[in-house]
Amino acid sequence: MDLEFSEEQEAIRDMTRALLEEHSSVEIVRQMEDDPKGYPDALWKQMAESGLVGALVPESYGGGGLTLLDAALIYEEIGRAMAPVPHFVSGVISAGLLLEAGSEAQKDEWLPKIASGDAILTPAWLEPERGYGEEGVQATATADGGEVVLSGTKLHVNYAGAADRLIVLARGDAGVDLFLVDPSSSGVTLTHYLSQSAEPHYKVELDGVRVPADARIGGAGTGWASYGTVLHQGIILLAAQAIGGAARCLEETVDYANTRVQFDKPLGAFQALAHYMADASTRIDGGRVLVHEAAWNAAQGRSIARFAPMAKLFCCTAYQETTRACAQIWGGVAFTIEYDTQMFFRRAKELQLSWWDVPYLEELVAKDVLDG
Repeated sequence: MDLEFSEEQEAIRDMTRALLEEHSSVEIVRQMEDDPKGYPDALWKQMAESGLVGALVPESYGGGGLTLLDAALIYEEIGRAMAPVPHFVSGVISAGLLLEAGSEAQKDEWLPKIASGDAILTPAWLEPERGYGEEGVQATATADGGEVVLSGTKLHVNYAGAADRLIVLARGDAGVDLFLVDPSSSGVTLTHYLSQSAEPHYKVELDGVRVPADARIGGAGTGWASYGTVLHQGIILLAAQAIGGAARCLEETVDYANTRVQFDKPLGAFQALAHYMADASTRIDGGRVLVHEAAWNAAQGRSIARFAPMAKLFCCTAYQETTRACAQIWGGVAFTIEYDTQMFFRRAKELQLSWWDVPYLEELVAKDVLDG
């Protein structure tokens, strides 16, 4: 088993870290908190020009053609920097759905724009008081001649205010379908609201929105299968993002524990606090290996039905537990706005709850264990 990365992969990680250190400083992240757009143009432009936005888009569509393992290295750095960008919703999920099920015309139109950063697409999936599974999609898609009429409400639609298209999950006669929807269309209402991570979340209300029949991505009733396939790949990257955030939070806490003196000795000299940091380091290293194994299996075309939910489940829990422990070491100041710890803490909890939460991930793992 070879756990070493190639020179090319090390270069990807180093380049991503250098770019984000310059263009996604903590000050910039703070400026973007609760902003309706949610990302700085300069950062998005730099990521596009460096090939990071289109990392997973094939070269034939203007992307980088990287593997999921390569992308995991990028996402660890995104988590480390708390980078405020719509990369996941556009460059991972939306691009992945088009690659998985889109027509050639849809791919030709949107994938080059996604890769270049000229267009942002985002999925509209979750609904009020409904679950994460297929049965939770109850927005309706009704055929009417050569058009489809969409109605329903979607929550937690990230970066919808900056999106060129929404990918709406709606239920038609054959099951769940995916539709490309222009957010400026008649009948679409976007409402920005604040989120725990301070990313831009929107409620999207669809009131008899008409789209052409060829706006559907994939065959009738195949939407949920396509979405599940792509989201399994995506949550591996979210697990990498969680590990990056946890590692950065722990590094800052270790520095603090080595310099903050109480009772004539640094905090790190107290055994109870040292054990907190040791436990956090163990969780982070274990999670990182799990992410790499999951991403490697995906890159090799092997099943990730168990690895993907395991990776997100473990790594997001590790992120949440690490930030909690770090906050205790910092003391009361950890929850004041002036300090960075609360930023990691809030993002850890939201990441744990979003894109399949703990109970749903446990069900996916249990199903694979019991049925496999």
